[in-house]
Amino acid sequence: MPGGQTLQTRFSVSLNSCDLQGSFDTAQAGGPPAPSFPAPLPHPLLPDLERLAQAAVVATGFELKGVHVFTHRIPMTVQVLVQRADGSDINLDECASLSAPLAEAIEAAELLGDAYLLEVSSPGVSDELRDDRDFRSFRGFPVVVLSRDDQGLDIRREGLLLERDATDVHLNIRGRTQRIPRDSVISVCLVTPSESD
Repeated sequence: MPGGQTLQTRFSVSLNSCDLQGSFDTAQAGGPPAPSFPAPLPHPLLPDLERLAQAAVVATGFELKGVHVFTHRIPMTVQVLVQRADGSDINLDECASLSAPLAEAIEAAELLGDAYLLEVSSPGVSDELRDDRDFRSFRGFPVVVLSRDDQGLDIRREGLLLERDATDVHLNIRGRTQRIPRDSVISVCLVTPSESD
């Protein structure tokens, strides 16, 4: 890759109103997230990325719904939202099949000189993580943890999921690890940043 950059790819798809995500990373994602997930920041290369994504997506018979660049993440994330022409969601295999041509188009254009993560997603809503397999599969993904304190008040936290062990859910919030007792956790849901966040 030019400039010694590192490419990671991630894909997600909504299914039965749940956002199921899978990751194919060639390097470990990490770094401090923002305290909440803001709208994507404007990026000078966004028009060029949209043009490349449009060409790659249309060639496969799908419809491009949007391109976001999240510069607050480390590495930077390029999120491409795709769906079928009839408005239905594409599946995980289709997301994965789109990752390669999109990555090749971005690499060939030499638009991004720094490490970045390419995320191909189908628009959807959040999905609750339930079993140990879910928590292992989605390490490093953005989540919302809803818990209840000693006074019975609900507390909402957003960050990157680190792990869930026998006693706590571990969350990376702005580069700091926060442990939330499992017995106080109400739910842990995947979140997909969008312009309306």
